Amino acid sequence: MDAESPGMLLRIFIGDSDRFEGRPLYEALLVKAREMGLAGGTVIRGVAGFGAHSRIHTAKVLRLSEDLPVVVEMADTEEKIQAFLPVVHRMVREGLVTLERVHVVLYRSRQAGGQAGAPGA
Repeated sequence: MDAESPGMLLRIFIGDSDRFEGRPLYEALLVKAREMGLAGGTVIRGVAGFGAHSRIHTAKVLRLSEDLPVVVEMADTEEKIQAFLPVVHRMVREGLVTLERVHVVLYRSRQAGGQAGAPGA
């Protein structure tokens, strides 16, 4: 993926208790995305949320975890994201998956001559 280029953002909304082949689903998705050469991925854990079942999941002091919401985000070229979608369909049994077109402004790492501390470095 080049800087200043069109891209695609994939968002996968799941729960942190969701699993795939014995490991957390978010971890399995990241590992597979890396194996397939996607530019990168980020897992974001929410403090509260609800989904298709309309049950509110929250992190309260008395309840350490009630299947907190997790969002897995990956950005890359449309071709790479489209190639990854069959994997998502196979791995995600319950959740929401969205796609949106994005304009990549900057994508670099220290190894490629980027600045120290740049995101994704």
